[in-house]
Amino acid sequence: MAAADDDVAGLTFYPAFCFRASPTHFAWVKMAVTDVLRLKTKSEFEGQNIYFYYNHPIQFVCLAGIIVARTEYAWRTVLILDDGSGETVEIVVSKATSPDPGNRASENATATRAPATKGAVSATDSHPPGSAMQAEKHHVSSRTKDRIDIADLVPGVVLKVKGTLSTFRSMVQVQLERFTLLRDTNSEMHFWDEQSRFLVDVLSVPWTLEPEEVDQLRREADEEEDRIVRARKRLEQRRRKAARKEQRDKIRIQKRWERDEKLRREEAPGYTETEKKV
Repeated sequence: MAAADDDVAGLTFYPAFCFRASPTHFAWVKMAVTDVLRLKTKSEFEGQNIYFYYNHPIQFVCLAGIIVARTEYAWRTVLILDDGSGETVEIVVSKATSPDPGNRASENATATRAPATKGAVSATDSHPPGSAMQAEKHHVSSRTKDRIDIADLVPGVVLKVKGTLSTFRSMVQVQLERFTLLRDTNSEMHFWDEQSRFLVDVLSVPWTLEPEEVDQLRREADEEEDRIVRARKRLEQRRRKAARKEQRDKIRIQKRWERDEKLRREEAPGYTETEKKV
């Protein structure tokens, strides 16, 4: 069951402080590509990369399928994933360094679209090992920015991917965080079984909270905010105290230096009583 564009009437979209009680917000949500592309955003959460399936808040997704294309750009690699649901989705893998700004406008992309064939070659193989292109850039995960090796991710490879969500030209994309190669049919069937169960048991049922639960979550959020404010105040007080101590130490050191300098002048040969008065 998909979240249709207009099928949100009567749904309650809870404030962000309720998300800790959501079964989807902090989970890797197993989904079909066709459902990922139907995820919607809400203006109240603009800029937070939070999407909704019905009223379920989602920020992390888990997909499985076959790579049907790989396109290399100067600052990212885009994989096209097909899971057999009737749609494909772009899996974006960022690179650690950006290209020279002057070259970005003239960026050339090389796309590979091929069936699952033995020895499939990715576009990055056009750069020999040790070249400047390979030495200066490497792929990184979407959130942690850890180095990630996607050399094996070429057309024909079946895998499970986990990532965050973004939108480019009104289309939902997945920003790659990690992946696992699926080397046998049993692994694929296990994923699809879990995906179907989660769709039926969780996603297809609107998320509801009792008023008492919302009140409790609000109180917990307020208490957490108070703790954060108090912690910030304590940190600021320690910072100011350290700054005052540093200033006092600076003044004390300066006075000691002036006193020692005066003693050295008085002990220096040729020091006169007139200079002492001055």
